[in-house]
Amino acid sequence: MPSPRPTTPVRGAPCWVSLLTSDLRSAQRFYGAVLGWHFRPATLGEEFSVALHDGEPVAGVGALVPSFRVPVAWTAYFAVADADDIAARIRERGATVAVGPLKLGPGRAALAADRDGATFGFWEGQTLAWSVGTGHAPAILELRTRDAFAAAIFYAEVFDWASEKPGGCQVTYEHDQVIVRDGTHVVAALRGGGVEAAPDPRVRPQWHVHFRVPDVAAAIAAAVAAGGTATPVTSTRDGNGSRAMVRDPDGGLFTVTGPGTPS
Repeated sequence: MPSPRPTTPVRGAPCWVSLLTSDLRSAQRFYGAVLGWHFRPATLGEEFSVALHDGEPVAGVGALVPSFRVPVAWTAYFAVADADDIAARIRERGATVAVGPLKLGPGRAALAADRDGATFGFWEGQTLAWSVGTGHAPAILELRTRDAFAAAIFYAEVFDWASEKPGGCQVTYEHDQVIVRDGTHVVAALRGGGVEAAPDPRVRPQWHVHFRVPDVAAAIAAAVAAGGTATPVTSTRDGNGSRAMVRDPDGGLFTVTGPGTPS
């Protein structure tokens, strides 16, 4: 099967997700069993791979450098036109750029954390043909944070969400959450306290990746059998589906959601 052609993603929209893990082969076995993924080598070297589902690129999975002491976690990357400009915007707003921007394959990437500590990445350049909420790409990205509205302002200023510039993302407030669209469909949701509520100090800010599966219960059973753990199945916010949070054997946290758009 030919490789997907590179594409220019919507500015400010999620354009990739990746997992850095301490044991690449073990992670490949786990996600293959739970999500039905297959893997091919990436252009970044033998310690990196691209996860495929029915031949479509889904995510990146790579091995942590032993000296790089960071938790095993899924990271969401957002498309940008100028990585240096975005890095400056992040620092100007009191947040942190931890790594980069660095030349990485055909583009430039950086890792950052917002003012509440939620980690994210940004990418300058073309990507594989991939869009949240379509095909086998993640169903949605979800930021769980203390104050969704303060977070929305931060990300809007950094990524030009809801700006008058053409070709960016739109932001609306719906059902006690901030919704981000790339012009055609929902790609992200930011959730925290209600409009009148004080920021919730119990929430550990983090971007969560939702992967769609045909059967949530079967995915949970496969995860547990492969050495992971999972929360009980719950209903989505609209009551039209189900989901559960899964932790892989190395600590990587993600959500599996049933058919339909998660909410």
